[in-house]
Amino acid sequence: MSTDGSTAARADAEGPELPPDDRACALAAYARRVEAVLFAAAEPLAPADIRAYAGEGDLGAALARLEADYASRGVNLVCRGGRWHFQTAPDCAAVLTAVREAPRKLSRAALETLAIIAYHEPATRAEIEDIRGVQISRGTLDSLLEADLIRPAGRRETPGRPLQYATTPAFLAHFGLASRRDLPGLAELRAAGLLDPLPPEAAGGDTPGLAESSRET
Repeated sequence: MSTDGSTAARADAEGPELPPDDRACALAAYARRVEAVLFAAAEPLAPADIRAYAGEGDLGAALARLEADYASRGVNLVCRGGRWHFQTAPDCAAVLTAVREAPRKLSRAALETLAIIAYHEPATRAEIEDIRGVQISRGTLDSLLEADLIRPAGRRETPGRPLQYATTPAFLAHFGLASRRDLPGLAELRAAGLLDPLPPEAAGGDTPGLAESSRET
């Protein structure tokens, strides 16, 4: 008797369980709302943001369903840095080459700075300069901030309280990474030849300690 009573109490508290067909219909309806929210979003959304518009429901199941539904389509639903958004399927990217506006190319100094921040974030300007061996211009950081590849990440609790920088969800989306854990390791970089020393003419003939303006062209 006591067991049956506790079971009934739980059922009353949780509400009546829906039949399988009704659960499937409820999930399908909720997935449509989630799909509409993601389609209309101007930027990737975190689960809390999705729920704020779509309401409460089995969000995990809805996202898994949509991810599977769009896996073979021209656009895919992907999660980058814990945020969800639609993006062009990789094999269809070439179709848009002719109509896509070419992004501004980052300088070598900006790419090196971005790589240091990605692997050492949060990183201060002094730490970046120490690793690169040269000073960096304000324009280098400004170009990365403008491209939304890095963001201010608070101040270091050390003398002078220097500003720290970290990567953004846009950085993950741009390079097709789900998280920073997917960044290539040293072995992969070395196998790709990216750690080979550059000849002086390719490196720009920089002397450590010179201002960044002498490095960038």
